[in-house]
Amino acid sequence: MNYEVVDTLISPEGRLEVLSKAEVAKLLDTSQGGLYSIFRKCALAVLNCGSSIDDGKELLERYSSFDISIIQRERGIKLDIRGAPAIAFVDGKMIKGIHEHLFAVLRDIVFVNFEVTDNPRFNLAKPEGITDAVFHILRNANVLQPQRNPNLVVCWGGHSINRVEYNYSKEVGYALGLRELDICTGCGPGAMKGPMKGANIGHAKQRLHGGRYLGISEPGIIAAESPNPIVNDLIIMPDIEKRLEAFVRVGHGICVFPGGAGTAEEILYILGILLHPDNAEMPFPLIFTGPATVREYFEQIDGFIAQTLGDKARARYKIIIDDPDAVAREMAAGIKQVREFRKARSDAYYFNWLLKIDQEFQRPFKPTHENMRNLSLHKNQETHLLAANLRRAFSGVVAGNVKEEGIREIEKHGKYEIHGDPEIMGPMDALLASFVEQSRMKLPGKAYVPCYTIVQ
Repeated sequence: MNYEVVDTLISPEGRLEVLSKAEVAKLLDTSQGGLYSIFRKCALAVLNCGSSIDDGKELLERYSSFDISIIQRERGIKLDIRGAPAIAFVDGKMIKGIHEHLFAVLRDIVFVNFEVTDNPRFNLAKPEGITDAVFHILRNANVLQPQRNPNLVVCWGGHSINRVEYNYSKEVGYALGLRELDICTGCGPGAMKGPMKGANIGHAKQRLHGGRYLGISEPGIIAAESPNPIVNDLIIMPDIEKRLEAFVRVGHGICVFPGGAGTAEEILYILGILLHPDNAEMPFPLIFTGPATVREYFEQIDGFIAQTLGDKARARYKIIIDDPDAVAREMAAGIKQVREFRKARSDAYYFNWLLKIDQEFQRPFKPTHENMRNLSLHKNQETHLLAANLRRAFSGVVAGNVKEEGIREIEKHGKYEIHGDPEIMGPMDALLASFVEQSRMKLPGKAYVPCYTIVQ
């Protein structure tokens, strides 16, 4: 099947206008150590904005002829793009927001590779070194703004949600926007787009200029969750763990909408961090919310947390059903507590340095069949460490569902086997089965074949 494509030549506008010869060489290097593959994949994902694809492998196969190269000229660089999805253009000209996102991708890939990965000053084997790297990537992207009071709400939730759930996420975003709160999401469609769209209207009504709509992604997931057009600051972190850390370091509160395995991963990540003894006194507003139709969904999430992590974890969040204004009021009050807490301890408003993140939440997890099989899913460990391992299990399911590498692993070796104690595996199996039944694993209209088997 042929898809309409466009060739074009574009220049940066105020973002990364010059590159060194070494940077260009590595970006165009197609060998295993080069950056071309990751640059091409992220660029294609950005150009695919608005499409209904949520499968990284399918996207790369659909536009197999897509190519992007860098031309160096005396006045700066240009991107020579061939076979780009026509959806990124209007009357032959690239949409401005997509143009900005494309150069944000280039900026972050270059910075991470040349200034972080290959830089001995960042010790990525130690928690402090990883946090320092996350800080520098965000600072380089110019999203850390010390002059602002805390007002950034991170919104998590699924890319595959129905119209009722999407409209509700938009209403919550609107209520947050009216209270002059900014939005940060995983940058994709669904529950990541709705709050931004709603907040955008709320900000317009309050005549606010400079509202922030931060989108934080990573190379493995961006092809399945192309940045939505509301995002005005796109950041590409090197991996899922640094992406998650970026959310909790820059955000002042988190609002969780319904979703699938990826949303469960995010919930387990933040709960695992908040369960660490060093974070016991730290205020961090965490609200689960959705329309009346998802009451049972959050009851099941709440039940899963109770069965696996216990009541201490349940005490760290509130569930508010079908009341956008109550969500916004609760979040605004929680962020006020965050401001007072950080002010009393002289911590930065723009980056949560005081939050203790255990290395188990920072170390990149590669979801191979062996690693998935060997996860420690039992209660004979500290609760926050169990949360870390449960997070990895759900991360593997996400990889097998939508990430190119994960999908190829499943095609090659069959389903992941997830082993653990029956008292954990039973609730996990029931939760995943409910996600499948409610079409939360893939976009509507696509048949879902599980990439995992639960072994009790």
